[in-house]
Amino acid sequence: MGPKRALKPRQIWAVRFFLDQHRRIRDRALFDLAIDSKLRGCDLVKMKIEDIVCDRKIRTRATVVQQKTGRPVQFELMDDARASLLKWLELRSGSLEDFVFPSRTNHAAHI
Repeated sequence: MGPKRALKPRQIWAVRFFLDQHRRIRDRALFDLAIDSKLRGCDLVKMKIEDIVCDRKIRTRATVVQQKTGRPVQFELMDDARASLLKWLELRSGSLEDFVFPSRTNHAAHI
């Protein structure tokens, strides 16, 4: 119970290595963003491209309003996160108003 222990640097690099080996570009970008931002999953998947991109570049700092608390959280995007996010966004394309990580399934088909 209580807060979970933070991942050790060795564990972080092991996850990154696994994701790179299996060419899971989306998952690598999501993992790097989670590590840098320390946001909850619900906040990560609601991020829009405009939240992290400015002038066709990944921002070095971003601000997101947390769903649970309603408070803005500012965080720094390190080199690894910026590189993996850029690779992911180049692959997925999309407009600034689109989600960074769109759903993998079509939820409208299940309604």
